[in-house]
Amino acid sequence: MLHRRDAMLRLGQMGLGALTLPGLLRAEQTAPAAPRGRAKSVIYLFLWGGPPQQDLWDLKPDAPDRVRSLFNPIHTSVPGIHICEQMPRLARHMDKVAVVRSLTHPSNEHEPSVYRMLTGKYDMPFSVPRNQRQRSQFPFVGSVVSHFSEPGVMPACVTIPRPIGHDGVTYAGTHAGFLGPRHDPMEFKEAPNRGAQATHPTALADDMNTTRLLARRGLVNALEDQERMLQSSRGPSGLHDGLGSFYEQAFRMLSSPAAKNAFDLNLEPARVRDRYGRNEYGESMLLARRLVEAGVRLVSITWMYIFPNGRVSNVWDNHAGYGIHGARTGYDLLKSPVCIPPLDQGLSALLEDLSARGLLDETLIAVAGEFGRTPNINNDAGRDHWGACQSALLAGGGIRGGQVYGASDSRAAYPRERPVAPQDFIATMLHALGLSPDDVIRDRLNRPYHLCDGRPLASLF
Repeated sequence: MLHRRDAMLRLGQMGLGALTLPGLLRAEQTAPAAPRGRAKSVIYLFLWGGPPQQDLWDLKPDAPDRVRSLFNPIHTSVPGIHICEQMPRLARHMDKVAVVRSLTHPSNEHEPSVYRMLTGKYDMPFSVPRNQRQRSQFPFVGSVVSHFSEPGVMPACVTIPRPIGHDGVTYAGTHAGFLGPRHDPMEFKEAPNRGAQATHPTALADDMNTTRLLARRGLVNALEDQERMLQSSRGPSGLHDGLGSFYEQAFRMLSSPAAKNAFDLNLEPARVRDRYGRNEYGESMLLARRLVEAGVRLVSITWMYIFPNGRVSNVWDNHAGYGIHGARTGYDLLKSPVCIPPLDQGLSALLEDLSARGLLDETLIAVAGEFGRTPNINNDAGRDHWGACQSALLAGGGIRGGQVYGASDSRAAYPRERPVAPQDFIATMLHALGLSPDDVIRDRLNRPYHLCDGRPLASLF
């Protein structure tokens, strides 16, 4: 059988799944009906590693030493809402943002926690630390959106700058699982573990002309013919799963000027690029804006750092500093150019830019990690894994800004009011796009599954 990875190597190292344009999505049918979300698109900013709620969005200035943040809270544009002093730009835009301070689940391990926060599901065994994604697994939320979107030139779902993974393993929860390859996110090959270049592919290579595209198309057609023969000889298995449509749309996108332009950051004015930040994080957020503007339904941004030797680091996992940009402690790492400063610059720019373009009402921004951090500061002036409580952000897409949902206890260790599960967070994204968590998808054996077991945070809309 032709494996998708092999085919994509023939397509220029790009995994082009779920190549679709937005279609009409069904409105939620539950009663009482919450106000329907206005979102056409979602940008899911995933702070891989687990950001510390006590140091970003839920500071506890009256907590005891070794619990209380080394940062101070500052006033924001909304009276009564305070955030970290390291984020002065974002503080000016909190009237656009809802802070969820009671997101909770029971795992302190990266792998199952990532899966939960990307799919809303719990029901699978995990191999730690090598939980390679598989076709038997429940799909990523972006792939669910792709399933309910109509085909077109632009993809329904894109993951930038690369999916969550390291050492040759791409984490469960990052692709379409049992929905099959046609609903995989478009994603770029993850950085290898040596000689990595953390850059954005923003257009076809200069030598990728029409002649070469047509030649590659002939090669893939031949490979696909062989694939059909193999499938026919093995009987119906469901493994082909629309690869003909998949390849056809891949070439439509590769040869589309509009699609290529959507990925080309060089078309942006210098002042805009400077405002977002000339770094991978700011450029990812700017690229996300360009993609939703072009019609992509869900863009997920994975926050990671690539060491000079190619090793991948989930830098929000701030147990210590790891020597990144000279950081010796966890707090050094938070203040470094790979954590809070580019988050403050890039996220505030994204909110400003979407608002100025009239796109914020129709674009939901969701910001979260796989879990929060321990109440106690460790001996390396960092914090450790803590699934019991984290904070998340929601903005745009019909969300009323300037509010706080839920509350944590005095140490930001456990939810005190209105706990929110990962499936509720996912359900909120789906609701914003007009999908109900009670809608149904089916696996390869035609077994039905609800999109999500959670309930949307309807009062935020």
